[in-house]
Amino acid sequence: MSNVQRIHPMDELKKQLESILEVIPSNSKIYYIDYPVHSNCGDLLIMKGTETFFKDHRIHVTHRYSVYDFDYQVEIPRDEIIVLHGGGNFGDLYEAHQKLRENIVQQYPNHKIVILPQTIFYKDQSALHRTAAIFNQHPDLHIYVRDEISFQIASENFPNCEVALIPDMAHQLWPIELKRSPRKEKLNFFRTDIEQLSLQSSISTEQQGDYLDWPTLYNRYEKKLIYYISKGLKKRASRAISQFLWMKYSDYLVNKAIRCFADYRMIHSSRLHGHILSCLMAKPNVLIDNSYGKNSGYYRIWTHEVNTANMDTSSKTISPPTAKYLETTATV
Repeated sequence: MSNVQRIHPMDELKKQLESILEVIPSNSKIYYIDYPVHSNCGDLLIMKGTETFFKDHRIHVTHRYSVYDFDYQVEIPRDEIIVLHGGGNFGDLYEAHQKLRENIVQQYPNHKIVILPQTIFYKDQSALHRTAAIFNQHPDLHIYVRDEISFQIASENFPNCEVALIPDMAHQLWPIELKRSPRKEKLNFFRTDIEQLSLQSSISTEQQGDYLDWPTLYNRYEKKLIYYISKGLKKRASRAISQFLWMKYSDYLVNKAIRCFADYRMIHSSRLHGHILSCLMAKPNVLIDNSYGKNSGYYRIWTHEVNTANMDTSSKTISPPTAKYLETTATV
């Protein structure tokens, strides 16, 4: 009988992120652009994973910019790499982020530009063709994607770019240690935005458990502070202090999500990062697809071997009434 111990699937996913070092070597100096400033904790988990990756591999972030405060007049030294935040906003669903991405590629043709792992989705093929026309002009553009469909889209439409398939940056946070035992049985963590699967409304809302989504995880006071920080980022005089506050406050927001998930024995989620966070916490979870297959595509290639995770293969999911959603407070 072999005594060789198989590496944990989550360790394997974290290890695969090291391929980024081929493009952004240790000790590189970078500009990190389009980090999130909002209440979607999925993006915050990506940001924290990204920052952890930079720290773990001695990558020096000399400047950070969000979509609110990037200055197109900034002169970036030629020896610094422009690194764009990953996630699921590559395409024509989230116009502000895609416009920033395309403008930077046009504005800095002499810099190495790296787009961290993204899911690509376009409703309008003409929008995809416009992106391709811009990207294919750049001589040193590297695009990481996190699912097979995105890899196919990028490979076919951006032939002049380097395209590679790797997991989401949040995997750099593995493992997240739990400091308390769950008090409740089940959390139904279902998205209520434009990526909600249309069939969610077709199942009974009598599903057991509590209901939450990223917008309802944080109370109005917590979201109000995010609003004021984003306003501060737009003003030159308050930008530096607003960025400092956001990096600290986003730690609190992520930790609140972790404490919330820790309260439940299992998670049923149509949020990709509800699923990824559950995997990072080694918590039993079932993933439901989103409107365009992002979740199932991710599970199929990356997390299907994680023993705490399963994919909901039924054609039906849940859309609970607004009244059933929990309203959380700042005290957890």
